[in-house]
Amino acid sequence: MIEQASFTLRNRNPDVLTCIANLSNDEVFTPPDLANQMLDTVAQAWALKNNGESIWENESVRFLDPCTKSGVFLREITARLTKGLEQKIPDLDKRVDHILSQQVFGIGITTLTSLLARRSVYCSKHADGEHSIAKSLESKDGNIWFGHIEHSWVNDRCKFCSASKSVFGRSKDLDTHAYAFIHFENANLCLEKLFGVGMRFDVIIGNPPYQLDDGGVGGAMPLYQKFVQNAKSLDPKFLSMVTPSRWFAGGRGLDNYREEMLGDKRLRYIVDYPKADEVFPGVLIGGGVSYFLWDSSYSGQCSVTIVRNGHKSTTQRDLDQYDIFVRSNEALSILKKILGTSKQDNFSSLISGPDPFGFRTNFEDHKVRPNQGDVKLHYNSGGRGAVRSVGYVSREMVTRNASMIDAWKLMLNRVYNVAESYPHRIVGSPTLLPPNEICTGSFLVAGPFLTEANANNAKSYYETKFFRFLLHLRKINQDAARHSYQWVPLQTWDQSWTDIELYEKYKLSSSP
Repeated sequence: MIEQASFTLRNRNPDVLTCIANLSNDEVFTPPDLANQMLDTVAQAWALKNNGESIWENESVRFLDPCTKSGVFLREITARLTKGLEQKIPDLDKRVDHILSQQVFGIGITTLTSLLARRSVYCSKHADGEHSIAKSLESKDGNIWFGHIEHSWVNDRCKFCSASKSVFGRSKDLDTHAYAFIHFENANLCLEKLFGVGMRFDVIIGNPPYQLDDGGVGGAMPLYQKFVQNAKSLDPKFLSMVTPSRWFAGGRGLDNYREEMLGDKRLRYIVDYPKADEVFPGVLIGGGVSYFLWDSSYSGQCSVTIVRNGHKSTTQRDLDQYDIFVRSNEALSILKKILGTSKQDNFSSLISGPDPFGFRTNFEDHKVRPNQGDVKLHYNSGGRGAVRSVGYVSREMVTRNASMIDAWKLMLNRVYNVAESYPHRIVGSPTLLPPNEICTGSFLVAGPFLTEANANNAKSYYETKFFRFLLHLRKINQDAARHSYQWVPLQTWDQSWTDIELYEKYKLSSSP
């Protein structure tokens, strides 16, 4: 008899879930490494709360992923429990069946991803199939539910997620993207409908859909906060989700969510990646991503870890010190020194709102040559990679800030690319606008200034590292709106400014 050589694929083939291309930046698949980082954090917090007990050795803990896509969280949880429960349930088949029927649950977000999740977890297209490793599940879905959910239209908008009826009012053979977890009157009703009355979960973990882009005015509508809020309402012992970090300082419709999160003392950990491709290779998510751990029984400071280019910075701090999340642990002491304890005027008082003179970004009704009395209008043409151009409009067409037409002012880039590497440039250089020159909504305006010299002195301040450091703390994405300037203190304009002078004024020992 010839002895057959053993052969293993271990360390040869990559994990299939690391190779899946994302369908879109709205529904990003979670890499196994990130899922396991989050599960390690859950396990650490569980042990702190339960006298050192390993959560993976507890046969009664229930886990829910309310927005499962690839099934990676459920798969990794199952693998950990299979190892951890070996002593309590020695028989492997019975152990796996117990885990999959009693401990691990998910809610799919689309037909395709629900099938993928079941393949990942049950090793079978159907949970009750011949090849399924879960032997006591009696339905095709098993404990990974997916069904066709309709939006609830009110004035042609879904009352739960604000989707547009014209875009998502689809036939039943198409995914509506009406995600079940956020399309019931409350999350408890959702769980009762899907898994039965009285179903409760100890740990909720996942990577929710980020936004719903229906082509409407104002950009895509964020969705991830709704998953977080509904999960909190279920009062699990632990909640961990990975989301875009835009909520830290901005985001459409996220002001209340930001206030709620920063004031929640149950947040035990936040891990932030300003450069999203450190955890989502090949995926561009402006402003980066982060995950958190919420502990229902905890009340205290949050452990904040910022990861940039592999370097980690961790500190314990209160999140509600300021109205936004400060995305730099090292910046806190500098910010405190500059802002002090007293309220002071800031540079945002000089910044116009959007469309500073009443002309939208896409305004095209300007003249090529001026008539007598016309005003020069600066605008961007050509869309992406726009070219700065000038035209002319009559004074009567100016509907905002008419008093600034004849003043000196600075024209600022409203949108400036937020680079994914560090260090990077925060905003472009301002342009000096003399009297009789204005601009469209492609720009903001700072001013008015009494003289050309005053305007140039303000420009020198704008171009310092000091100024841009304070601006970047509030500018989390490419948009430098008026509120981004709230931490930049106002100066006098009878002199030009340098970093050396500013460091001395605010008693900074080194460059910000």
